Amino acid sequence: MNYYNAILVFHILSFLSWFAMLFYLPRLFVYHAENREKSDFVKVVKIMEYKLIKYIGNPAMWATIISGTILIYITDFFSEKNIYNNKWLFLKLLLIFSLFIFQIYLEILRKKLSSDICEKSGKFFRILNEFPTLISIFVVYLVIVKPF
Repeated sequence: MNYYNAILVFHILSFLSWFAMLFYLPRLFVYHAENREKSDFVKVVKIMEYKLIKYIGNPAMWATIISGTILIYITDFFSEKNIYNNKWLFLKLLLIFSLFIFQIYLEILRKKLSSDICEKSGKFFRILNEFPTLISIFVVYLVIVKPF
C-alpha cells in the first residue's frame, strides 16, 4: 500500500485545485456581471474565466475523479464486507457528482458571459458562489466523521 499514500496526496492536491476554481470562477462572474459597461475590464475577466476553467478547473476535476476512483478500487470498497460499512462514501460520491454538474453549469454560464448574452446579475453569482462552499463542508464532514 506504499502507492496508496502517493495517490492520496495527489487526490488531495487535485481536489484543492478543483475547489480553488469552483470558489473563484463564480467570483469572477460577479465582477464580470457588475462591470459589463467597462469593456477593457471585461476583456481581461473573460480571459481569466477561460483560463481558470480550461487550464486549472478541468484538469483538476478529472485528476480528482480519476485518483478518487483509483483509491476506491485499491481499498477494495466494493467488496461485500466494505460496501455496507461505507454508506458515507455513496453520499460523498453523490455530492461530488453535484460538483461535476455544477462545473458543467459554470462552463455554460462562462460561454454565455463570453458571448455577452448572459443577463444574470451580480447578486445571482454571489449566491451561486456559495454552492461549492456548502458542498465542501458536507464532504469534509463525511470524510472525517464517516457517519452511518
